[in-house]
Amino acid sequence: MRAKRVATFTVICMVSCWMTSGRAQAPQQKAPARLYNTAKQKLKEGKHIIGATVFSPDPNIYCAIANAGYDFLWIEMQHSPLTYEDVAKMIWACRGASAMPFIRVPDATESDIQKATDIGAVGIIVPTVDTVEKAQAAVKWSKYPPEGRRSQGNGQYGALWGNDYRQTANENMVVVIMIETPIGVENAEKIASVPGIDVIFAASTDLGNFSGHRQGDKEYEALVTRIHDVTLQHGIRLGGPQAWKDRPGFTFFQGPGETQLIQFGARVNLQGGTQ
Repeated sequence: MRAKRVATFTVICMVSCWMTSGRAQAPQQKAPARLYNTAKQKLKEGKHIIGATVFSPDPNIYCAIANAGYDFLWIEMQHSPLTYEDVAKMIWACRGASAMPFIRVPDATESDIQKATDIGAVGIIVPTVDTVEKAQAAVKWSKYPPEGRRSQGNGQYGALWGNDYRQTANENMVVVIMIETPIGVENAEKIASVPGIDVIFAASTDLGNFSGHRQGDKEYEALVTRIHDVTLQHGIRLGGPQAWKDRPGFTFFQGPGETQLIQFGARVNLQGGTQ
């Protein structure tokens, strides 16, 4: 009888241990990261977003445009003398602005992208992506491990985006790669297959510059169509100039620079618009 009780007790213990072990090994649901990049949120929802282009180092001009209603600012560091120190001051001076700071870096290098992210950019725009390797580098240096190889160091990003920045940065970063040449178009399928790309931008001016064809030409439009089709087939958002806002499939747009915006505003004012 005693042996029977011992056997029963043993079975109960084994079942209990098995159930406890099962609970311990149950997969933990990871809470979604806090999303503070409102431009990325809109992209995820399939909405159109527009960013004005900034060339000037003046924080007052930056803040005026950042609070004018744009979704993001295209901070131009490829074709301008802006330094990272200039841009850091601009972003800091207008922390809390409604437009998210995106930087077009000169190239997909660790140095350029590391500085851009450390000063608080939540969008990295990489020009002239012709190869898979360059597309991979854009993602690699924009994101922390395990998705990328971004190094963790000092920067004003934490003061801008919160103490949980390291845990939320990857989810909030927008990686935009620009296809600007016939070589890039030829490699579009491979480029679009790189994980971590949020937007592929069809560069209207340089597609003409590098191909020798003008917008509207059959050859030019074939390049745009190829970028359009491949991008959307891979579930990536498609970008272009604001002038293309009525083209099907485009949702990410580069708007005019501050000089044009001042001219537009002056015209409206002189024509009897409000102050």
